[in-house]
Amino acid sequence: MMTLSGSMTALATPFKDGALDEPAYEWLVNDQIANGTSVLIPMGTTGESVTMTAAERARAIEVCVRANRGRVKVFAGAGSNNTAECVEAMKVARELGADGALVVTPYYNKPTQAGLVEHYRLLAKAHPGFPIMAYNVPGRTGVDLLPESVKRLCDIPEVVALKEATGNVLRTLDVYEQVGDRITLLSGDDFVVAPFIAAGGRGVVSVSSNVVPRLMADLVAAALAKDTTKALALQLKLQPLHRVLFCESNPIPVKMALHLMGRFGLELRPPLFPMTEANTVKLKAELQKLGVVA
Repeated sequence: MMTLSGSMTALATPFKDGALDEPAYEWLVNDQIANGTSVLIPMGTTGESVTMTAAERARAIEVCVRANRGRVKVFAGAGSNNTAECVEAMKVARELGADGALVVTPYYNKPTQAGLVEHYRLLAKAHPGFPIMAYNVPGRTGVDLLPESVKRLCDIPEVVALKEATGNVLRTLDVYEQVGDRITLLSGDDFVVAPFIAAGGRGVVSVSSNVVPRLMADLVAAALAKDTTKALALQLKLQPLHRVLFCESNPIPVKMALHLMGRFGLELRPPLFPMTEANTVKLKAELQKLGVVA
């Protein structure tokens, strides 16, 4: 089974004149790798994948894989509420050289727990040997992959990891109690990285690491090394940034942050709308405190 650990970044996607800004995207990939990110995740929620066409998503994955040059793992977002579409998205990601796929639980149509497990089983059957990172984010999907169902996913060799984004450390313990080390548990919530790892996790799929990759990598490394004093200090240092990066719907604030850093343009795909002026002021102040903008 593929072993994953560390700080992993759900990459934001830069646009310019309505299209992928490839130089800005390549900069982001290289900056992440240079600052300790262990896995790159293009085309997740943070990447605005749901407002991109299949061809645009494929191009973004291709650019990410090319810029990475095999230095770290790439898990490409391939989620859909349509299992057949997900099979096709995984095929594209695999052909483009991704090392695995991030697959969110099917949203909107609210499958049962049995349906959720079967969704992943069918994906694995269609792509034997291609690693899958399951992704549970009830706040966005309307369904919750329960610990008992995660235990059933352990019987699918292709499902190597779970991105758990309930933000509930009790849930982390409940899942770990069910599965132990049979599947890699990754926090999908920047606010609870240190306690999540203490409860059995092996890392984080982070939004904030788009902005402060080295600090997030250091936090995860400290937590994995059981240096609780350092991990807690870094967690608390980053909490104000996390708060402002989630004061509006992700990825609105993180894209504004990257813009303030001079790396991205301001473009978002509708129906997302640029960050309010008041929140932008708060964001800039926090970025200045962390020394990432003047």
